[in-house]
Amino acid sequence: MPTIIDVAARAGVSTATVSRVLSRPERVAEQTRRRVLEVVDVLGYRPNVAARTLRTLRAAKILLTVPDISNPFFASVIRGAEEAARDAGYAVVVGDTRHDPDVEDQYAEMLSRREVDGLIFLGHRLPDSLSPLLSRHGPAAPIVNGCEYSPELGVPSVHIDNAAASGDAVAHLIALGHRNIGVVTGPTISPISRDRLAGAEAAARRHGLADRLRTRIGDYSAGSAFAHARDLIAEGATALFCFSDEMALGAISAVGAAGLSCPADVSVVGFDDLPFARYFQPGLTTVAQPKAMIGRRTVELLVDILRSVESPVRQVTLRHELIVRGSTAPYRVTA
Repeated sequence: MPTIIDVAARAGVSTATVSRVLSRPERVAEQTRRRVLEVVDVLGYRPNVAARTLRTLRAAKILLTVPDISNPFFASVIRGAEEAARDAGYAVVVGDTRHDPDVEDQYAEMLSRREVDGLIFLGHRLPDSLSPLLSRHGPAAPIVNGCEYSPELGVPSVHIDNAAASGDAVAHLIALGHRNIGVVTGPTISPISRDRLAGAEAAARRHGLADRLRTRIGDYSAGSAFAHARDLIAEGATALFCFSDEMALGAISAVGAAGLSCPADVSVVGFDDLPFARYFQPGLTTVAQPKAMIGRRTVELLVDILRSVESPVRQVTLRHELIVRGSTAPYRVTA
């Protein structure tokens, strides 16, 4: 098995240079870095992670916590994060918190015990146990938030403009002639839900339809959306905007259960553009988030913090896109 000495001899550099290339590549000249990495690849060298951890007090691991690992949205974010972490020489430890603050704190303790080098959390709560760390280190604390955006948390974040995205969805329905629009939100304790609702309401106000918007609070599940959509349809809604694709599918099911058709009688818009959205019948009109890129950028922000790289950008807003498919159509008058 090749050693770091073998790599250094073949590349014509010191073992210290090889170590820097593998742990802090930004501190090595590009030409030297490339030469060393080529030798590493040719020899098949693999560093002894355990020994390196003992020498540097670096775990070479990043903790990523998600509120619901069964949600396919988070699976795409995790994949993007894992790819970026691997490129930077880190492994990813994933924790499923199930929206439980106690579980969030239990995972966060891994950072306090230095079992991981940094934390990315995809929920809206900063674990209480990390408040002292954040107070001591401020922006230099190795903590990054993904998906949600809460300025009061005081940590770097990667997200989309959820208010603007919701505004686009509602504006699309209004442009199709819909005036009685039902909105099924997620839990309003979440900044994402509050921002999306604010965006939907702002779009309705711009078109003089603030009093025509009907809102129900769901929990991002298809079941909750089915029940709320059924009630909204009974109240005369001709279009439904749901804050997740899963809820949108529940809403489409409610349309059918009411003896109506989507989109001929009721149009439906979702949010996230999950993989199944394009294959559903009808194809789901939805707001696409760059899920894998959210994961990748959170890791890049965290690695910059770990490597003490100064970055003027602490909040990253990625682009969203409204994907129009078959679940929305122009409003038509029915008997």
